[in-house]
Amino acid sequence: MLKAGGNAADAAIAAAATACVAEPLLASLGGGILAIVRRPGEPPVALDAFCQTPRQRRADFLDFYPIIGHFGTDTQEFHIGLASMATPGAIAGLSALSERWGQQPLDEALAPAIARARAGVELNRMQRYTLEILQPIVRANSDCARLFGLSTPSSDLPELGARLMNADFATFLETWGREGPDCFYRGEPAQAMASAARAHGGHLAEDDFSAYRPIWRRPLRWTYRDATLYSTPPPAFGGLMLAMALGRLEGSRHPNSEGAGVDLDALIEALSWTDHCRHELETPEALSSVDCLTRAFQALCARHALVQAGTTHISIEDDKGLGVALTISNGEGSGTIIPGTGIMMNNMLGEEDINRCGFHRWPEDCRLASMMAPTLIERGRRHWLLGSGGSNRIRSALTQVIVQLIDHDRPLAESVQAPRFHVEAGKISAEAPLEDTLAAHRSWWQQHHPSAVLWAERNLYFGGVHAISSTEAVADGRREGAARAL
Repeated sequence: MLKAGGNAADAAIAAAATACVAEPLLASLGGGILAIVRRPGEPPVALDAFCQTPRQRRADFLDFYPIIGHFGTDTQEFHIGLASMATPGAIAGLSALSERWGQQPLDEALAPAIARARAGVELNRMQRYTLEILQPIVRANSDCARLFGLSTPSSDLPELGARLMNADFATFLETWGREGPDCFYRGEPAQAMASAARAHGGHLAEDDFSAYRPIWRRPLRWTYRDATLYSTPPPAFGGLMLAMALGRLEGSRHPNSEGAGVDLDALIEALSWTDHCRHELETPEALSSVDCLTRAFQALCARHALVQAGTTHISIEDDKGLGVALTISNGEGSGTIIPGTGIMMNNMLGEEDINRCGFHRWPEDCRLASMMAPTLIERGRRHWLLGSGGSNRIRSALTQVIVQLIDHDRPLAESVQAPRFHVEAGKISAEAPLEDTLAAHRSWWQQHHPSAVLWAERNLYFGGVHAISSTEAVADGRREGAARAL
């Protein structure tokens, strides 16, 4: 898209739509997006086109049931069905990005995805692994099975290298490119989903779709060491939790002071503290250096639901300095395909972290709060755009990459590929060879987190940080990401 004369906004739209072809379990136009847009000489802006809760909560029969995702070393429970669907924002958001920042017409930005959907995408190792993890969704019904290359729900999963095509999706993209987002929000897709929900146990109605609007917001801004960071503002709080973790680290040792790096115990403690705040929403511990963020966090959690979700991240910068960091998510998918579109709807209302007081008690007609955190870092004349997939591991992945960049002044590629750990609910999960490093710090983490899960190799469980600077592009090998500098 850049070579064809488009700018970073056009390229982000092209990449997001193509990601929906290549990895429909993680990226879908039936989900939502968050983005940070940077243009030299102007303040960054944030795009909130994440999913919205339904305007009315259904009280009778609901199509809603649990499935288990098997990561090999760990498992995670998700819920799918018509009642797991929130109002999607991705189409509205990408349309808004095109209208405000795009250089090419929308139909031209969508052309690469249209061509790829018709020609097909060869199934790679990471996508094959994703199909294995989420087989209950892949096999939920005949429509889902066909989307993922199975002839029937009971058929064998496609092998590596199998070519998966989505002609319905190509046709929908052509219609969207010609007619704009109303073809979705006021057209047959919205009508079909509202009808299915009404008849078979979902919450969504036609006015949920027609009333949806993307929102441009002022990004959350904070400093860490000598860098200034911008990320997603409330009601999303992935950026807020990232700011809280880094604020907690602010008082720890700096690498420029007698050569000492950030103490690993301090990093573990900071991530553990943010996890505690996430789980103890009503009484997060106060910390003076991030006191205003803590108060905002408390107020936010009183008004909005939290969602964890599978995600895909895209970072792009063009030769004029326009940069876009965009994260798109479908949760894991609801197991419902919108007829005639090749699009799977999200399962944002079926995520455990939303439902502190039980499922289906979310606030009505409210933007869901996401852990996604597309982020801009400015440090002197240098800058980075980055973000990650990885559900509630996003905060851990981004915090550790930022510490590598800022505290240890390591190259971007080394910072992204370094082994990671994650702290959650009293348990540490760590990639090799981090367990050897953690073993040297048992005095702290074994006392606070006696339960540890050690992973023998890098895994998509620990996120997928895709990042760029003005001179470098790096994709995370954990998710077989792709990076290219033109």
